[in-house]
Amino acid sequence: MESLGKCEMSADDIDPTRRRFLTATTAVIGGLGALCAAFPFAASWMPSDRAKAMGAPVEVDLSKIEVGQKVTVAWRGQPIFVVHRSHESVETLSGDEGFLRDPLSLESVQPLYTKNRFRSIKEQYLILVGICTHLGCVPLFKPTAGELDASWPGGFFCPCHGSKYDMAGRVYQGVPAPLNLPVPPYRYLSDTVVLIGEDSVGAAA
Repeated sequence: MESLGKCEMSADDIDPTRRRFLTATTAVIGGLGALCAAFPFAASWMPSDRAKAMGAPVEVDLSKIEVGQKVTVAWRGQPIFVVHRSHESVETLSGDEGFLRDPLSLESVQPLYTKNRFRSIKEQYLILVGICTHLGCVPLFKPTAGELDASWPGGFFCPCHGSKYDMAGRVYQGVPAPLNLPVPPYRYLSDTVVLIGEDSVGAAA
């Protein structure tokens, strides 16, 4: 029985230095475990690279777009139409206002600096969100006069439910779409380069 008593050791018999080492090691390991567990949670609040790319401004070189041509770029997961309007198509914008639902763009989603007949900073370059304001279809670009019917001056046509927009993206009367096509924020970096997604004072939208 005496040998059994010798095997028993009280807390006071443990080396204090060793005790502090074990306590510190346990605390460090516990802290690392908590940090590792928290990292996935914290990371879930941070935007992914893909999300950042979708929301980042998009730079477009307008000099590469021929007169009468439309190019489509992506911004925030939306198609953005960039159109180099001909002089003739710009001239039609003053002649069809009587057939438009909101010719002065009073109800439209667009920056103040595009609140004009052309709905653009420069007359010849139109920049629009290419999503129909009815149910979200992507309108077709129909710039040629008479392409849809004899009275068609050129513009955009939604194939889903027949909504029509002129060459400034203004919606016609008597169609399902209630609003003009939106204009995204943008600014010019030079005479021929535009940055879509950032307004004229440099603030991201």
